[in-house]
Amino acid sequence: MPTRKTANPLEDLFSETLKDVYFAEKQILRALPKMAREATTPELKQAFEAHREETEGQIERLNQIFEQIGKPARGKTCEAILGIIEEAKEFMEAFKGTDALDPALVASGQTVEHYEISRYGTLKSWAKELGFDEAAKLLDETLQEEIKTDKLLSTLATQGLNRKAA
Repeated sequence: MPTRKTANPLEDLFSETLKDVYFAEKQILRALPKMAREATTPELKQAFEAHREETEGQIERLNQIFEQIGKPARGKTCEAILGIIEEAKEFMEAFKGTDALDPALVASGQTVEHYEISRYGTLKSWAKELGFDEAAKLLDETLQEEIKTDKLLSTLATQGLNRKAA
């Protein structure tokens, strides 16, 4: 459990959550190449590869935010993302070689995206409340990328991957 470090508990919460999402992004960066390799359709492979590049930029934005708020850029273990990634690995193993592999990868990818959308939306709101206007802009940029990736994965699923598996 984090301890308060400033007179502003919301600022402490913002900082702790920033560490959480920083750790999560680093874990996602490590998981995306395997997901891309496992994908059987070129469109899904490309989506995961493109999101890996975006994730690198998102980590850089987080580094900028840490600098802006005068904190070291470091993560703290995020059990939620570790569980989501573990579940994705289980899906990949269970459905390897079947038509359900790509839908399973999409589901895992969207679980990650929904977690990130939640975190970035919350962090953006807190940044605005705390007067961290530049941080709010950077967080919104990442939030929009996460929303776009989620929509792309939905489109891939509904335009053929799910039907192929059915």
